[in-house]
Amino acid sequence: MGHFREKYIGDRAFYKMLMAVAVPIMIQNGITNFVSLLDNIMVGRIGTEQMSGVAIVNQIMFIYFLCLFGGMSGAGIFTAQYYGYKDNRGIQYTFRYKLWMGFIITAVAVLVMLVSGSDLVSLFLNESSSGGDLQATLNYALGYMRIIFFSMPLVFVSFTYSSTLRECGETMVPMRAGLTAVFVNLVFNYLLIYGKLGFPKMGVYGAAIATGISRAVECAIIVIWLHTHAKIHPYIRGLYSSVRIPLPVVRKFFVTGAPLLVNETLWSTGIFLLNQAYSLRGLNVVAGQNIASTINNVFNISFIALGDAIAIIVGQLLGAGKMKEAKDTDTKIIAAAIMIGCVVTAVMVLTAPLFPRLYNTNPEARKLATMFLIVMGLTTPKEAFLHTTYFTIRSGGKTLITFVFDSVFMCLVSVPVAYILSRFTGLHVIAIFAIIHALDLIKCVVGYVLVKKNVWMKNIVA
Repeated sequence: MGHFREKYIGDRAFYKMLMAVAVPIMIQNGITNFVSLLDNIMVGRIGTEQMSGVAIVNQIMFIYFLCLFGGMSGAGIFTAQYYGYKDNRGIQYTFRYKLWMGFIITAVAVLVMLVSGSDLVSLFLNESSSGGDLQATLNYALGYMRIIFFSMPLVFVSFTYSSTLRECGETMVPMRAGLTAVFVNLVFNYLLIYGKLGFPKMGVYGAAIATGISRAVECAIIVIWLHTHAKIHPYIRGLYSSVRIPLPVVRKFFVTGAPLLVNETLWSTGIFLLNQAYSLRGLNVVAGQNIASTINNVFNISFIALGDAIAIIVGQLLGAGKMKEAKDTDTKIIAAAIMIGCVVTAVMVLTAPLFPRLYNTNPEARKLATMFLIVMGLTTPKEAFLHTTYFTIRSGGKTLITFVFDSVFMCLVSVPVAYILSRFTGLHVIAIFAIIHALDLIKCVVGYVLVKKNVWMKNIVA
């Protein structure tokens, strides 16, 4: 028992250090996801078609967000280690690289959605005995998408600034900016969706405008703060004196980051295809899964933040050459994530029937949402382990391994199985959903072996 406690459970100083990094991220993500839940409920109270239209667009935007995350994460690994190594010039290079990568990914995403937006949305619109106005859903989705375009440049700029701050140990400022933004989003959602206090009643389009306003506020706060605190973060001085990055440095970032970009692109596309497979059972599945996923995101903030903590804390320890301390810290964070996941399982399963009642949708969609939530709750410890394992392997620059571990499995196992089960069997959608989650146990075994063998323990900046 003493050995178990020493290996997996940290002392007070450890948890104080961990919470200093993780809690601001938890608070920001928690409030962001909670307001997203309120936003989702506000739209959901208008009707099933409106909620489903927004949910489908968010599925497409999910690919964009993860492409941004993947494209910038390779440079982010170097940022954390450059910070541990006290190399401000290196941080400037990673910052510029992120800006260029964000611009390119955003331009490509906008072009794809302009050309093929209608076709992408239509993949989720399938006739079923439960009914639903598919044409109205398509119209709501396309109108929402056109407004969202204008806020996408703000997304990649905010992500560049906030991710760099976190990788350099500053988590409070992105948290405050995020909190302010979600408050602004909530207020303007109320005003513009329902037409309160003299504002026009715009429904789902009001929700899109409110999102854009909140992103502008978040971006302004982070950018202004960083540029007025150059004494604390000296890498910001002279950042824009040039936008050039030495070619060998670009090559180094790209070689490390390309597998992450491909990984996140393929993984998010895989999630898109999984959800499209589930949607073959009808529009109520789209609505039910949207409700369940939004609620699930609120419950998952703890282990998501611990994954970010691994990227920051373990990355800095590797950059400083403290390998033994990095391994010990990583083991304790993974253990903490799994324990928290077990608590979340109990809470989600017990409360699953309650949340769908907040939505103005039909009984079938509510029933499906409840069943989706129960499955999500039961698999939370598995998700906690996989998430923290992924960031462990990534922290040492082993991005090719994370690519195989994550998206190759998705493309070769999860998506084909979902495709076959949804099209060639009469299985209920919840059964298919549970089978896909059960397949991830294979990844758990592989992840455990990779972490145990210490393949990730590498200093990539010294």
